[in-house]
Amino acid sequence: MIKKLLLSSLLLLGCSGDSNSQFAIFGGGSIDLQSPQKLVLINYWAVWCAPCRKEIPEFNELAAEHANQVTVLAVNFDGSQGDQLREEMDKLGIEFSSLLADPRARWGLDPVAVLPETLLISKEGKLLKRLIGPQTKATLEALL
Repeated sequence: MIKKLLLSSLLLLGCSGDSNSQFAIFGGGSIDLQSPQKLVLINYWAVWCAPCRKEIPEFNELAAEHANQVTVLAVNFDGSQGDQLREEMDKLGIEFSSLLADPRARWGLDPVAVLPETLLISKEGKLLKRLIGPQTKATLEALL
């Protein structure tokens, strides 16, 4: 009986790893948000959001110039997928990757209430900051 209990405990312990740390990226691949190895900026946007459209070029520049320091990711507020997501990303000129699912629950956050919103995640997968409103390249670089 004790052996069965011990075996069951070990099996449960082995299965208790953080299964919601891997998030698929549109177009292929995934990112482990439990330990992403560099800073991560997750930007929430929608095609109808004027401030989102204004800040996208700032994120594009940051992603290109600081790729060795930070991973910039997008999350579509409206949950667009597939061809619709690609069309909306193209329409806004988003040049960085998009997650296929919203990772907010990982940090116990409620759904987005105001756009745009950006999350800053540490190399160790901890939520460092929640930025509400449009960002500039300068405000984003200050976080690095």
